[in-house]
Amino acid sequence: MGNNMKALHFGAGNIGRGFIGKLLADAGIQLTFADVNQAVLDALNARHEYLVHVVGEQAKTEIVTGVNAVNSTSDAIVDLVAEVDIVTTAVGSQILERIAGGIAKGLAKRSDNANTRPLNIIACENMVRGTTQLKGYVLKALPEKYHSWVEEHVGFVDSAVDRIVPPSETGNHDPLEVTVETFSEWIVDQTQFKGKPPVIPGMELTDNLMAFVERKLFTLNTAHAITAYLGQLAGHKTIREAILDPNVRAVVQGAMEESGAVLIKRYGFDAAKHAAYIQKILGRFENPYLKDDVERVGRQPRRKLSAGDRLIKPTLSTLEYHLPHENLVTGIAAALRYHSAQDPQAQELVALLAQQDVATTLAEISGLDAKSDVVKDVVRAWNAMA
Repeated sequence: MGNNMKALHFGAGNIGRGFIGKLLADAGIQLTFADVNQAVLDALNARHEYLVHVVGEQAKTEIVTGVNAVNSTSDAIVDLVAEVDIVTTAVGSQILERIAGGIAKGLAKRSDNANTRPLNIIACENMVRGTTQLKGYVLKALPEKYHSWVEEHVGFVDSAVDRIVPPSETGNHDPLEVTVETFSEWIVDQTQFKGKPPVIPGMELTDNLMAFVERKLFTLNTAHAITAYLGQLAGHKTIREAILDPNVRAVVQGAMEESGAVLIKRYGFDAAKHAAYIQKILGRFENPYLKDDVERVGRQPRRKLSAGDRLIKPTLSTLEYHLPHENLVTGIAAALRYHSAQDPQAQELVALLAQQDVATTLAEISGLDAKSDVVKDVVRAWNAMA
């Protein structure tokens, strides 16, 4: 597409380099990474390229070229936001608010420069409508007089992303090399773009984003968490070991079928296609090249047990449609037994359970009613795991 497009991507971590940044660069878009990790910034600016190991059925190494980097706390951000065509993020949901100030300053400058080329901002985070949340932070940081200009010229485009990118192998001293699975999915809400959506191979447009957000949350994320929690209880170290355990696998697949029944009812997904999607996820968890630790995948159990997240939300949805949920319940019980010396939320969970009973703790974290049948079912499952 005779590409003179420019993009600024916040977050040069594994997902930034191995997934979103790679798709932008592969599309011929001139890409600048923004991050605070000086070693990564220096390496990107010295080499302007890095290797991505794509592992799975057909393993290959690909090279991403023509990239550079700036510090995300520097004034360079302001000039870039004033100039580029696309801003993307893969920084983690907690950090979105921190980058909003720089984006706001850049938008003010863009308006002052009378740059009316459409700008589209796409947060690629593991959260529901993350870009809409980012927009809220940006508008809060942006003087009122710029708000209507931004509404007219800047698209805040929500997206759903899915690619497993484990932490780098220890002992690999190259700060830029990254390993990713073959599978990747980046789905964006085409109704939110300003101007024509850019053509980026690997970025899919939809006018029903919530169906895909929820499909991923209720299938990939639900299953990943349950695999981690049951895997840890069974003494497994990795996701692959856990999913190859027939007892774990039966519950994980059962939970995906329970949440899948909700998705099929709610969004009209094709049942056979959804069954194939479930099988694909089981296959992804078996990938021998992704040495993904159950402890890492299970971390932040309080967040993962919150009302809108991967365990409670599909369970509430089964109640809404009067559908079975026994495997989801087993997964919730296992999450309440997660332990990790590295994870503050795991420590908080252990402390809560030391002070009060399981029903009270679960109700406090998830918003479920402590006296409800579903909580009683979780308590029963939790006790059976003793």
